[in-house]
Amino acid sequence: MVEGYIPTSLSDALTELANHPYRLVAGGTDMLVQHHNLKTLPINFKQDVMYIANLSELQGIQEEEEFITIGACEPLESILEHPATPKLLKDTILEMASPAIRHAGTLGGNIANASPAGDSLVPLYLMNAMLEIQSKDRTRRVDIKEFITGVRKIALEPNEIITKIILDKIDFTKATFRKVGPRRSDAISKLSFAGAVTIQDNLVMDFRIAFGSVNITVVRHPEIECQFITKTVQELKQNKEHIVSLYREYIRPIDDQRSNKEYRKQVSLNLLRQFIDTI
Repeated sequence: MVEGYIPTSLSDALTELANHPYRLVAGGTDMLVQHHNLKTLPINFKQDVMYIANLSELQGIQEEEEFITIGACEPLESILEHPATPKLLKDTILEMASPAIRHAGTLGGNIANASPAGDSLVPLYLMNAMLEIQSKDRTRRVDIKEFITGVRKIALEPNEIITKIILDKIDFTKATFRKVGPRRSDAISKLSFAGAVTIQDNLVMDFRIAFGSVNITVVRHPEIECQFITKTVQELKQNKEHIVSLYREYIRPIDDQRSNKEYRKQVSLNLLRQFIDTI
């Protein structure tokens, strides 16, 4: 029989996890779909469940001089409404699901779910998000691209909880998130794209590109981006097709019920072209 546990504090949760493995639940907006049961009413969980969305230590948003820290269980809608939230992340959350889902869903849950179609992952990769992870005995920080290792695969030990998401404060000249889905709202992404650039005196001082739903994890390659730092805006635009060619080999989508791989690849590269054209 599957049991449930509701800790009263983060310390309580970590102590319990050190002694017994649990499946962690916060908003549960995707987890409940994954484990729905057609035969009976109860959710078909395979292991004991710990509910952590009530823990105050996993909530809140703090703005510091160089960083913005978001609690892993802060609801997406609260992140959307907070004045310290970076505009790129706000624009992304606004495209995610419905208001009802955003009031329940959490940023930490979207990360831990590790779906290639997870919309928030694209701007988080682009903004070099760091995750703070705690167990009873230690606290560690890990880059999001090292934390997500594959489709629904994460580098989280059974006794650990994601506690915070840490973002650098960056004032991009232009930052864009684009999502393509089967309908205009409340849709799972066929593909997604984020681009950001910082221009100073007509020179490209920062250039970042990320794609979602086109590989097993978010596609971002800083080694490509750095090739165009200190180029003029005109030079960047003149190199548009070269830039597209550099990303082409990394866009490796699959065919599924939402779309086919040829469409995903072509539209992803078109979004990259459009972003460069509008700089």
